[in-house]
Amino acid sequence: MLGIFSGAIVSLPEELVAAGNRTPSPKTTGSVLVNKFVEKNPSAVSVQVGDYVQLAYSHHKESPLRPRSFGAKDEIFCLFQGSLDNLGSLKQQYGLAKNANEVLLVIEAYKTLRDRAPYPANHVVSHLSGDFAFVVFDKSTSTLFVASDQEGKVPLYWGITADGYVAFADDIELLKGACGKSLASFPQGCFYSTALGGLRSFENPKNKITAIPAKEEEIWGATFKVEGAAVLAHGD
Repeated sequence: MLGIFSGAIVSLPEELVAAGNRTPSPKTTGSVLVNKFVEKNPSAVSVQVGDYVQLAYSHHKESPLRPRSFGAKDEIFCLFQGSLDNLGSLKQQYGLAKNANEVLLVIEAYKTLRDRAPYPANHVVSHLSGDFAFVVFDKSTSTLFVASDQEGKVPLYWGITADGYVAFADDIELLKGACGKSLASFPQGCFYSTALGGLRSFENPKNKITAIPAKEEEIWGATFKVEGAAVLAHGD
């Protein structure tokens, strides 16, 4: 799966900008990145959302245990990979139909977070049990919400393209060619929200998350960790 967002939607992570400037390496634009994704993945679907967002996904070579899915409802778009162990109980909690899948569940959970302020975002994501990573974009509010499970069972990466778009993808090789060293593993057990001020931990949402610059010879731009807690992100 792939989601790219312009600077009009997402503030560029300073640590990844610095890493790319420190050791310049080849990059491509966001549009070229989307084209490469479509070329690499048979039957890929690409969706343009407004002027600043593009989403793409494919079932090509997906794991049967961690399938990819896409859905949209009420101008909320969601890319999801993985599976939720407690999907049944969550569907009851959110009043969803029995045939609702993970994408519809995440969209409904996001709507609860958005519409019932100050409902804690960490409560929404910490109630999800399973292996997952997802990207939610709310067109009506131009809000991005991204999360990765507690153990990072579903890989997720983020980086900055040549034209300043922030890209999220499960394919590291795809992003290496587009983002150079402005690239990092998205920290497990964390979520990113443009509405809530950036990167936060599920378990310690008030703790600051710091970025440790990677060594010059590494492809990674930085490794993120939660202060005062166990390291939740790895760059290897």
